[in-house]
Order: sequence, then structure tokens, then C-alpha cells
Amino acid sequence: MFNLYAAAQYGLFIVIVTVLVRPLGRYLERVFAKKRTALDRFCLPVESLIYRITAVDPTAEMTFAKYATCFVFFGLFCTLLLYAILRLQRFLPWFFPNYQIAPLTPDLALNTAISFSTTTTWQAYAGESTMSYFSQMVGLCAQNFLAGAAGLAVGIAFIRGLSRQLSDTLGNFWVDLVRGLLWVLLPGALIGALLLVWQGVPMNFHYYAVVSTVEGPKQVIAQGPVAALEIIKNLGTNGGGFFNANGAHPYENPTPFSNFLEMLAIVLLPAALTNTFGRMVGQPRQGWLFYWVMLLLFACGLLFAHYFEQRGNPHFANVDFRNNRVQSGGNMEGKEVRFGIAGSTLTAVVTSNTATGSINAMPDSFTSLGGMVLLVNMLLGEVVFGGLGSGLYSMVMAAAIAVFLAGLMVGRTPEYLGKKIGPCENKMIMLYALAAPLAVLPLTAIAVSTKAGLSGLTTNGGPHGFTGILFAYTSCFANNGQSFGGLSVNTPFYNLTTAMAMMVGRFGLAIPALALAALFGRQRNTPSSSGTLPTHSFIFGLLLTACLIIMVALSYLPALALGPVLERLRFGS
Repeated sequence: MFNLYAAAQYGLFIVIVTVLVRPLGRYLERVFAKKRTALDRFCLPVESLIYRITAVDPTAEMTFAKYATCFVFFGLFCTLLLYAILRLQRFLPWFFPNYQIAPLTPDLALNTAISFSTTTTWQAYAGESTMSYFSQMVGLCAQNFLAGAAGLAVGIAFIRGLSRQLSDTLGNFWVDLVRGLLWVLLPGALIGALLLVWQGVPMNFHYYAVVSTVEGPKQVIAQGPVAALEIIKNLGTNGGGFFNANGAHPYENPTPFSNFLEMLAIVLLPAALTNTFGRMVGQPRQGWLFYWVMLLLFACGLLFAHYFEQRGNPHFANVDFRNNRVQSGGNMEGKEVRFGIAGSTLTAVVTSNTATGSINAMPDSFTSLGGMVLLVNMLLGEVVFGGLGSGLYSMVMAAAIAVFLAGLMVGRTPEYLGKKIGPCENKMIMLYALAAPLAVLPLTAIAVSTKAGLSGLTTNGGPHGFTGILFAYTSCFANNGQSFGGLSVNTPFYNLTTAMAMMVGRFGLAIPALALAALFGRQRNTPSSSGTLPTHSFIFGLLLTACLIIMVALSYLPALALGPVLERLRFGS
């Protein structure tokens, strides 16, 4: 079922990510430990200027409560600012009333503002017919930078808390935010945008072009500052797109190289954070264990999704699904025809494993089991690379659960990184673990049992429609943002309920994670003994992987059985 092109693309992607984990992880550790870096001569003066203007004391440390409060209020402020920009865009520069014809209702503007300030970038609108250049750049693009940097700051604070002992502070949110912007996201976005412009992605503020087609009718060709938004939506693990077609639009994703580059931009920083974690806690092998578990789950998802899509629908017995020189083969409906099964599968698996709903093929068009792979990737809880910061602390939370279960088996108090996991720590871990099913499943149940929820199923019903609704709330909670195209979500019901899922997925996970880090930071390290469970061993990696799979099965197996599994059994597609 695999061809040389697909195998080479998948293998090259994994090799490049693996090679860059160590140097990028070391760089991130140096940035947030305030060690010398090559960009200091450019970034330090700007950093000092920002602190003077904002009256921030960079030497002041914050407790858990203050750090979490700053994170939440910063997110709410960004939401209100973006909401104001979207509601007032008709009166702001670069608004073309002849082309931006889709109205931004209050509920849609609120949903979009929450979406971009939580890195979800859930889009219930068509970008080229709804958003002005000002809204795209000053509103959406700026939020991609700010929300991505805020998530990275929380991830670093989480690691910092785990690495400390007898300390009541986690660092300074504003310092972590600024350094994430100046040393990481801005230079990365600049380099990436130049590469995308080289590949043909537009970067201009021209009016939309109106041309005559060969048949005679007029066609409007949207353009604009696409490259700037395109790179940071991937680098900041945000998602979304300048155009309604997202990564399938040739202006967003013109070549196989641009597709490959954008997928690397999504994965590199979350993967490198595993190495940063190992360095900051003084146990590099812990970081590598996380990376190999992530890579194992990623590779499994890639192989299964490719197999199900290349195999197509087994009921079409007379159709040749094999890939060869004269045909793409497989289930090509809804795929990016320029890249084939391999390019679409790589993008789908990368984006569903991270908090980046940047797609070049419609998940709605995947086979039932191919779509289930994407759904399970999100249900795992952003542990496979995940978002900036959120992927790392999701994996640590899962490791803490694995340690707790192993401790119960041998009758010992669970320990992780030399710290005891007592009643208070367990409460934070359980809050984190229960947040997803307590948000996703009730919202899905309400949607499938009410007229307002069912009215969104414009093209699909039955198990496929159920999967579309479950996929939507899972995507919003995971701050991912991709959806099944058969679900019409621009209604007050979906705009408000998906916004609730986004908020819980952003703040309902980050706050327990920070609280756990603070509890660990207050403890003194316990020396290892012969009874200490080695959490960097191959056996623990297997235990962690099994724990992740079992947690998803226990929480969501009935829902999966009603959706993609039932669809496969009934229709075989």
C-alpha cells in the first residue's frame, strides 16, 4: 500500500524532526534561563524597552496564583481587543465592502475572538469574504503571536516548577511571554515567511483581482498578506487560514516543499520542548523518553491513516486503489490532488496531533477509520507533540498517572522526578484528566439531542453526522480548530457552545498544570532508592503508552462505537 514517495516523505519528516530536537531544545532552554544566545544583541535592547514602557520588573518572581491570573487576564484582554477589531472592521483600514460581504454577527465575532486568543483558530467563516486585511493582520495574525507565546510561557513555567525545590514561585509570566515572542516566534516567523514567499505565497496589500475566465464570466481572486499569517499559524500551533480552503488553497500552500515546510513548522518547537524539559529538570533521559513515546504514537497514527485512505472503500471491489504512475489511488475524495494521499495524510496526522487545525484535505472526506485516527489523535489530549507548552505538560500529566498506577501495584507512595505525588497533587492530576470527557461528551450529547444542534447537520446524518459533532467539540477542546465540513457551525448554538469548549481546553488544563508544578516546586527532592520506579526506562515508556491508550478507551470507546466504528460496520467506507 505504500509507495516510495510516501515512505520517503514520512521517513524524511521523522528524521529531520529527530535531528533538530536537541539543538532547538538547547536553544529554548538557554532563552528562558537567560543564558547567552546569538540573538541577544538584537533582542535585549527591545526587551528592555518593553519593560520600561510597561513598567514590568523582570526580576520579580510570581507565585502560582499570580502567574495563572496573569495568563487568564491576558487571554481575556486579547479576546476583548480582537472582538472590538472584528466588530469595527468596517470602519478600519483595508476593508473592501465589495468583497468582504459576509457579516460578522456578535456571536460569530465572539467565537472567533475566543478561538484565536486560545490558539484554537476555529473558523466558522470564509476568510476572504469575511475578514479585512486589517482584521487578518492586526487582529488574527497578532493574536497568533500573542496566544502562542502565552502558551509557551505556561509550558516553560510548568517545567520550571518541576525543576525547583523548596520554592514558591514559577517565574515571571511577562518575561516568559516577551522572551518567547522576541527570541522564538518572531525570528522563526520571519525566516519561515521569507521561505514561503520564495515558494509563491503572496505577501501584499493589493485589492482583490477581478479577471475574466476562459468561459467568459468574471472571477474574483483574493490575495493579501498571506505569508505573514500562514507561517505563524503553524509555528505558534494555532491553525486556521487566510482563505476558506485553508492549506488546500494554492496561495497558502503552493508546492510540495511549502507543505512539508509548514508541517515542520508545526512540530519542531513542541518536539524540542521535550529536550528542554530534560535539560531543565536535570534528567535528559526523561525528555528523550517523552519524545520517543510521542514519535511512536505519531508513527502509528501515520501508518494507520495512510493505510485506511490508500485502501479506500472495500465495497468498491472493481476499483483499483493501488498507487501507480497513472493514478493516485486510494480515497482521493476531498484530498489535495497536488500532493496525493501521502501529503494529505502527513498534514492530517500532524495537525490532529497538535493544536493546529491547518488542513489541506477535508477530514469529513476521510474514510470512517481514517477519520477516527484523526479523532483519536485529539482525544489523546495533545500528548503527541501538542501545542506550544500544552503538549509537554499533557505528557507529564499522563506520566504522573502512570507513576501513580505503578505505585499502587507495588504498594509505594508514587514519586516523579524525586517528588512525592500526594493527595493534593493527585487532585490536580485528576482535574486535568477529567476535564476533557466532562466537557466534550456532555456538549456532544446536548448537540445530538436538541433541534439547535441537529440543525447543523446540513449534508450528513447517522453515525457520520454524530462523528462530525463529536469531532467538532473534541477539536475545540483540544484547541485544534479543524472540523468536518458537513457540519454547519455558524449558528448561535454552535458559536457559543464551541467557545465554551475552547475556554475549558485552554484554561481548564493550564491552571491545574501550573498548580501541580507549584506543588512540586515546594517539595524537597527525594534521593532515588532501590524501590524508586525508573521513569526513563523502556518499561516505563511502554507503561506510559498503554496508560494513554487505556484512558482514551475508557473515556470515549462508547462514543467512537456510535460514530466511526458503526459507520464502518454499516457502510464499509
